[in-house]
Amino acid sequence: MKTHHCLIAALAALGLQTGAARAQPAIGGADPDIKPAAAGITTDIGFDQNLGAQVPTGLPFRDEAGRDVRLADYLGRRPAVLVLGYYRCPLLCNQVLNGLTRTLRAIPQAAGADFDVVAVSIDPKERPELAGAKKASYLEEYGRGSPDGWHFLVGDEGPIGELARAVGFRYKYNAGSGLYAHAAGFVVLTPDGRVARYFYGIDYPPKELSAAISGASRGGIGSPIRSLLLLCYDYDSATGKYTLSIVRISRVLGTATALSLGLYVFLMLRRERRGGPAARKVAAPAP
Repeated sequence: MKTHHCLIAALAALGLQTGAARAQPAIGGADPDIKPAAAGITTDIGFDQNLGAQVPTGLPFRDEAGRDVRLADYLGRRPAVLVLGYYRCPLLCNQVLNGLTRTLRAIPQAAGADFDVVAVSIDPKERPELAGAKKASYLEEYGRGSPDGWHFLVGDEGPIGELARAVGFRYKYNAGSGLYAHAAGFVVLTPDGRVARYFYGIDYPPKELSAAISGASRGGIGSPIRSLLLLCYDYDSATGKYTLSIVRISRVLGTATALSLGLYVFLMLRRERRGGPAARKVAAPAP
C-alpha cells in the first residue's frame, strides 16, 4: 500500500551554469532502503532555475469557468506568480498555495492590481470544476484584492509539459498510486512572460516576494537562489522502501543534528569546568 509524503532534501539550489535545483543521489554504495527502480527518479524530479527564459505565452488552457484561455491573457500589464502542481494533491500542493496565500496577505501589493496569480494543474485529467473550487477556497483565504487576479487553469498534456519545461519544473507520474512526484515552489514572471525569480519550499519571506514582484514589474531578472528543495514522493508501506534516493540525505541531516547537540553539550560542560570552585562559590547562597 502506498501513501504520499513529503521530505526535505538538503539540496542547495546554486544555479551555476545549469541553474538547477535538483535531487542529487547520495555518494556511496547501495542502500537497502532504496528501491533499485528509483535510481532514475532523482533526475526526473526537480525545479531548475531557468532565469530569463521566455514562457510560451500562446499555450492553450481552460480556466476555472471552462473558458478557453492562453497564458498571454494574464500577462502584458503586470507580473504573474506562476504555480505548477495539481489540485487533488493530498499534501504538498496545498501547502505551497497555503504558504503563498499567507505571504501575499502580508505584502503591500494586491492581486489583480499589481500582479496576477496563475495556478496550472500538471494533471491533464483534472477539470475546470475542481479548479473553480480551489479558486473559491483561496480567494476566501486571501480576503483582499480583486478576484480577477486569481486564475486556476487546467489543460492537455502537451501544453502542460511545454510550460513545465520552460520554467524547469520536472515531475513524474506514478501509475501505481495515481499521484505525481514533484518539487515545491513557484516562479515570478515579468509582464512579457520571462522567468524573473524562483521561490522554493512552502514558506516564503514577504519582503523577498514583494521585492521580486516589484523587480519583475520593471522587467528585472533575479539571481539564482540557494535553498532547500522540498519534494513530494511515494512510500510503499508493504516493502517499507522510499521511491526517491534521498533517504541517506535525511540520515545525514539527522547525524548533523546529533553532532550539533553533542558539540553544544561539550562546550557547556567545558565552560562549567573552567569556572571551577570559584564559579561554584559565587553561585552558592550566602549563609
